[in-house]
Amino acid sequence: MTDTQKDHDVVILGGGLAGQTLARHLLLETDKTVLIVDRKAELPGRHQKVGESSVQVAGFYFSKILDMEEYLLREHFMKYNLRFYWRSGGRSNQGFEDYSHASIRPFSNIASYQLNRNTFEAELLRRNLEDERFELRAGAHSLEVDLVEESAQNHCVRFTVSSEQEEVHCGWVVDTTGRKRALARQLDMRRPTAIQHNAFFWWVDGLVDIDKLSDLSRREMRKRPDRAAIGHLPFWMATNHFMDEGMWFWVIPLQGKTSLGLVYDPAVVPHEEVFSVEKATRFVCERFPLFARDLPYRKVLDSGGYRGYAHDCTRTISPSRWAMTGEAGRFSDPLYSPGSDLISFYNTLVVDAIATDDPEELQRKCPLFEQIMKAVFQAYIPSYAKSYDVLGDAEAFTLKYTWELSIYFAYYVFPFINELVTDRRFAVGFLRLFGKLGPMNQGVQELLSDFFQWKKEHRGELAEPAHFDFMEIGTLRQAERTFYKMTDDPTVAKKILSEQLENIEELARFIAAHVAATVVGDDRLRLSQRFVESLDVTDLRFDPEAWKQFVVQDDEAVYNWSWDPFVMDRFKTGEKAAVAAEVTA
Repeated sequence: MTDTQKDHDVVILGGGLAGQTLARHLLLETDKTVLIVDRKAELPGRHQKVGESSVQVAGFYFSKILDMEEYLLREHFMKYNLRFYWRSGGRSNQGFEDYSHASIRPFSNIASYQLNRNTFEAELLRRNLEDERFELRAGAHSLEVDLVEESAQNHCVRFTVSSEQEEVHCGWVVDTTGRKRALARQLDMRRPTAIQHNAFFWWVDGLVDIDKLSDLSRREMRKRPDRAAIGHLPFWMATNHFMDEGMWFWVIPLQGKTSLGLVYDPAVVPHEEVFSVEKATRFVCERFPLFARDLPYRKVLDSGGYRGYAHDCTRTISPSRWAMTGEAGRFSDPLYSPGSDLISFYNTLVVDAIATDDPEELQRKCPLFEQIMKAVFQAYIPSYAKSYDVLGDAEAFTLKYTWELSIYFAYYVFPFINELVTDRRFAVGFLRLFGKLGPMNQGVQELLSDFFQWKKEHRGELAEPAHFDFMEIGTLRQAERTFYKMTDDPTVAKKILSEQLENIEELARFIAAHVAATVVGDDRLRLSQRFVESLDVTDLRFDPEAWKQFVVQDDEAVYNWSWDPFVMDRFKTGEKAAVAAEVTA
């Protein structure tokens, strides 16, 4: 065995999505030298990788920041948003036409993609290897990392490749080892979360075209009257979610194959009933019968799964020049595809820190960056830990998702596309405003969970399909308009976010007023200015007795909503839903 020693500015532990994107970001935006060390002898490996769906933050990061746009449009499907489906109580649910839909009908102005992770990571690696400042050491084992506190000294990373021990000194060590969590394990920083969900996933050959899972003729499919509501774009291009209480099933198209996955709360879906391709296929076909005409006959290409996949971390970036990004630090839940978004945020902050040569400046930045990292992660937790049951009802989930998406568009996408997250003048004010959302979010999630449980007892499934465009709730239209607001001025940006906070507060009032009116059976509650303004958006509660005691006077003032307050009425009964109204401009 021989020893070799070489210095690099940055050593990245792990060559998956987080590591390869971080390397490319560093090569494009800094003058640093980068070494990736990975235990696999061949990257990205032979097994298919899960995590194909991206949303706006990651779509922008991959295409614009990493300059991969042409490649993505040429080699991967542009994503048709997130779409959600529910069974109808009065239908057999053996055809796609039997299911209720909720979605945003137009493509987003910020493109996102359905990624074949293997081919995308291979292309990232190919481009990284073209840069003389980049090196890869694959097939590395016996990894040891010696971190130092002093800024004048370098960290030491040791590993063995082909029986040869190598030692590397570097300014920064970044852990992107995924679920192995090398640094978090070494530093005893692994922490649990309140999310306790499992996932099983598999890939099949060819395209599972959900629109064709039907006995309708091709002409009947094209001429369905509800095309006026659901449109004509190919639904298979979306990340498609088939929903039920505490669980959902994804269908994601890739070039030449389809990704399928079941995500579930084990308190609702027993783990032993679904954790194999055969069991998961049978479960899905029983729960959503339209798939019985397709999935059992598909060739399975690969499969995998996770039990208790969510985890947290004490710290993910340090002025001692180490960091974690991707699943090496924190992971919440695959619902809404946040994994690549967190990589995008974390990588952006890590690159800025690495580019900071002044140790005193780095000492000021890292605590602030850690606050941002924690904030964008922890804001997801109530969505998954408190109201996963809500996935089982189209009405309650539509309120839930519109709430979450309004926050995401304004407080995640807007700062990211304006490249403001590393600007300390913006970040302090952002965290203050973002913090105001916390109590509201907790209350909304608990309120909607209680509403769902009430509906389970008092209402049945919709007998006939209902279709909803999330943009029909005006808050989301207002939030989406921030995609078109570009500014370098932190003061202007904070003003925009303050306006969006008012927008989101109105949505919190609407959700509470709609739930109260539905539970009490008195539509006047959602119109009563006195009732709506009495709601404390920082302390929302499911309180039917208090709502029943509120007496609406015949002549009292009407609350001036920014959108139609009866827009949710199509979910009221099991009667056949009318075609959804056009979105108000």
